[in-house]
Formats: sequence, C-alpha cells, structure tokens
Amino acid sequence: MRSEQEVNRAVEQYADMVRRLCMIHLKNYADTEDIFQTVFLKYALSSVPFENAEHEKAWFLRVAINACKDLLKSFFRSRAVPLDEILEQPAEMPPDHREVLEAVLSLPPKYKDAVYLHYYEGYTAPEISRILGKNVNTVYTLLNRSKQLLREKLGGEEDE
Repeated sequence: MRSEQEVNRAVEQYADMVRRLCMIHLKNYADTEDIFQTVFLKYALSSVPFENAEHEKAWFLRVAINACKDLLKSFFRSRAVPLDEILEQPAEMPPDHREVLEAVLSLPPKYKDAVYLHYYEGYTAPEISRILGKNVNTVYTLLNRSKQLLREKLGGEEDE
C-alpha cells in the first residue's frame, strides 16, 4: 500500500492523462470518473515497484486501458441502453410503445421494479419475490396495482 504523499503526487502527475485516455475510450463523463477512481485506487493499494518514471507512466496507461475495456465488455454495459437514449429516438419506437414506456417510467419505484421484471425480463411472481425479497402475494398485489395505474394513465378497458 502506498503513502498518501505518493498517491497525491501520482494524481497530480497523471490525472489529466488518465481522464483523457478514459474519455477517448468511454465517451462518457460519468464512466470516465468511475474508471479514474478505479485506476488511482489500484495504484494506492498496489505495491508494484517501478523502475523509473516511464515505467510508472506505462503502468497507469495499461491499467486505465484495461479498466476501460473491462467496463465496455461488461455484461451490464453490453445490454443496457440509457432511458434518455430510448426516449430521444421516437422514429425507432412506435408512438404507442413510447406512450407505454413513459407511463411505466412514471410509476412509483415499487411498481416499476415489479413491472420491469415481469413484463420486460419475463420473470414470474415467485421469481420476482426472491429477487426483490418480498412475499409472493405482495408481488401479485404490486403487479395488479401497477396494471390498474397503467390502465388509468393509458385509458385502457377495465375488463382487459
């Protein structure tokens, strides 16, 4: 583990380089900041001896690149699409789907989770109860109430 002075010196010396490198790979400020923190945390916790300043710089470059690649190929990242991106692309989404998505997003969080897991991910109520740590009957209630709220928002029929 490195001293606070060593870590502060490294942050002052390499912060701009690491941020620029991450921004080039990730094209996203929030992800860049996450990887920036990861890189310097690894540095603070490592005890790798460096032969010279060039060796240390190369270490920072390699760790930053590897961390960016790991984030880009992560399971979540490869399958997630920001909601802002979905809502900004009306041409790719039929108007009725957009209206449903906006209605689902306007639900209270406890309903949103159950609706998403059931209708978008295909989980059953017992599976959702295990995921959310709720009673199965509670999940059924959440799903029924969310359907009712969505019918009210979207103007659906009561007997559907």
